[in-house]
Amino acid sequence: MKKLFTGNEAIARGAWEAGVKYASAYPGTPSTEILENTALYKEDILAEWAPNEKVAAEAAIGASIAGARSFAAMKHVGVNVAADPLFTFAYTGVNGGMVLITADEPGQFSSQNEQDNRNYAKFAKIPMLEPSDSQESKDMMKMAFEISEKFDTPVLLRMTTRVCHSKGIVDCGERQEIGIKNYVKDIKKYVTVPDFARKMRVKVEERTKCLLDYSNNSALNYIEWNEKKVGVIASGASFVFAKEVFGDSVSYLKLGFTNPLPTEKIKEFASQVEKIYVIEENDSYIEEQVRILGFDCYGNNFFPPYGEMTPDVIRKAVFGETNPTIGFDESKVVSRPPTLCAGCPHRGFFYELGKRKNVMVSGDIGCYTLGFAEPYNAMDFNICMGASISAGHGAQQVFNMKEDNKMRVVSILGDSTFFHTGINSLLDVVYNRSNTVNVILDNRITGMTGHQENPGTGYTLQGKETTEVNIEALVKACGIKHVVSIDPNNLAAVKNALDWALSLDEPSVIITRWPCVLKKLSYEDKEEFKGVFTKKCKVDIEKCIGCKACIRTGCPALSFDKASKKSSINPDSCVGCEVCLQVCPVKAIGKVEA
Repeated sequence: MKKLFTGNEAIARGAWEAGVKYASAYPGTPSTEILENTALYKEDILAEWAPNEKVAAEAAIGASIAGARSFAAMKHVGVNVAADPLFTFAYTGVNGGMVLITADEPGQFSSQNEQDNRNYAKFAKIPMLEPSDSQESKDMMKMAFEISEKFDTPVLLRMTTRVCHSKGIVDCGERQEIGIKNYVKDIKKYVTVPDFARKMRVKVEERTKCLLDYSNNSALNYIEWNEKKVGVIASGASFVFAKEVFGDSVSYLKLGFTNPLPTEKIKEFASQVEKIYVIEENDSYIEEQVRILGFDCYGNNFFPPYGEMTPDVIRKAVFGETNPTIGFDESKVVSRPPTLCAGCPHRGFFYELGKRKNVMVSGDIGCYTLGFAEPYNAMDFNICMGASISAGHGAQQVFNMKEDNKMRVVSILGDSTFFHTGINSLLDVVYNRSNTVNVILDNRITGMTGHQENPGTGYTLQGKETTEVNIEALVKACGIKHVVSIDPNNLAAVKNALDWALSLDEPSVIITRWPCVLKKLSYEDKEEFKGVFTKKCKVDIEKCIGCKACIRTGCPALSFDKASKKSSINPDSCVGCEVCLQVCPVKAIGKVEA
């Protein structure tokens, strides 16, 4: 049976065919669809969203120790969060096979950095596989479990954006029913007290030697001989890109099993070609090994050490030019920066916050990061998931050291991000007697990554009803005494809440509670937010004075006609949030039925 799959869909299919029983993940582009598609195999696989990547990895590790084949999936920065349990599990080894999938993002299309997670495999001393297309994604996922169990180790499977999201024909097979292995109590294997862990460390080195032999003989690493004047060594998407540029005019060493790298196969290939191009995305991971083996090559000294290694990038580096394209006048291209959606519940909050003076805004990772931009100018910095509260706390402590300090810190993050790592940060604020204003933007879903359920939505990934965590109660349980929940579309309520919180000399939490405009509303949403999205706003042209106050809310449903000097609202975009209605000084905006 053949199917057209993205790499992410193929990974899910490979997990199903491999007999996986349990999977856990935290959503993050470009990895999100891996678990969403795994969840479709609900008769055979229990798939769960975890609050963060560390928890996802730990849950998959527990499933492995209990005897089931399992995996955890995450984007590249998520592995930073999951590294703690991964490095220890690399020592203990597995019971049922366990795979950790990292979806790296050369080019930084939706990420705060561009790290190369191949380094994690080398660092943790675990085997790594790198598929180049959808077929290899499915096949390598299945093979990863065999390697995991054969060598008693977790396996890192590295995807990249293009492999995750590109589609290809995949030969599909049947599910291999792998029973749950018996769990046998073995403290010397699974309890990592120093006395036991030192012995595990020795086994890790012995395992690495065995894996090196496997790598040199693996069919995943193979040579394609053509002309020997030029040889290309590549892995992952870079191999496909290189073949598009060079075709059959050069020879290739295709690397699919990349930790340990196949030193003997590299030597065999490199010794028979005149010039070597090492084409890889981001770090000099392969290049470094080629040079250690004594071969000169063109790598990051020739190709860019950042971004995607697309065919155009390779052509420009090697031939000094790219393929011809249709020309156009770039000066006529209108800049379209990303913006909050029409009706986004974050708009009213940022509109009011941006007016504040003597305020530093500590931001986080999510749709609301767009609060930094015009017209709001309501975010000063962001670091990583959950850092807004803890970084904001550190900044406030320093501001408080100054005499006559007037600076206050407002820390902002979303509901899913709060569950991810914001709770620990809030505990830090309470414990260390901070006085920050902490804002949780609860839009009732994990918004930026495509509307995944989280502990605050009341539903699991596979659609089962579950306990909905009450954020206000949780915040109070952390020790916050001053908490208020507001409708962020009500500008007066936002203003009053900020005034109240900034007047306190103790930590406070403001919870803005309103559903994402794109969310498919649940029954509970419809009951709580009665009438939501049932009306629209409309400009009365006769009353409009052309002051542009409504335009300054930044809503994409609004536009201003320079000829008539009047504002208008696109009824196809408007959802009636009323933010523009509230800022109009002459009440020229009213409500109409949707």
